[in-house]
Formats: sequence, structure tokens, C-alpha cells
Amino acid sequence: METMKNPSNISKRYHTPTFKAQVARAAIKGEKTIAQIASEYAIHTTQVNTWRKLADEGLPSLFSDNQVKALQAKDQEIDRLHAAIGSREVEIDWLKKRLGA
Repeated sequence: METMKNPSNISKRYHTPTFKAQVARAAIKGEKTIAQIASEYAIHTTQVNTWRKLADEGLPSLFSDNQVKALQAKDQEIDRLHAAIGSREVEIDWLKKRLGA
């Protein structure tokens, strides 16, 4: 189980995003009851329902046009930066040859 103890309050546990996603995914699948999932992951049923609800609400945004456009813009920026790095490397190599280094 991926949890972290709060140093100031031993009774409270913090769960990693990966752990929360794993629990939410199990709840969304519907192969087990919420009580079974809660027991399996040693958490309260309310927590399972909360994480499932958050996942359900967040899923549509993954496929929205804004999200896709943002990812495309990042990909274009990465391509531009790779090209800039490549041209700088060529320039450095040319200068090294020119200076006899």
C-alpha cells in the first residue's frame, strides 16, 4: 500500500496519487463492491467513493479539445526546442573545427 504517515499526527495517512488512482480504477470497474475494495486497500468506503467520484468527474477533461490543444502546443514547443538544440550543436561543432580545437 502506498501511503505516507504524517509526522505530526500518526493516525492520519496520506495516500499517493498512484494509490488513489488504483483504488478509483477498481471502483469504476465495478467487479467488486465498494466494501470489498475498501477492505482490500485498508481504507474507508467513503474514501473509495470520493476518489471514484473525482475520477469520474475528471475523465471528460482528459478528452476535451482544450486538453488536446494544450498537449499539441507542448509537443510543438518540444520539437522547436529540439531543433534549436540541434542547430546549436552544429554551430558549436563548426566553431570547434574553425578554431582548431
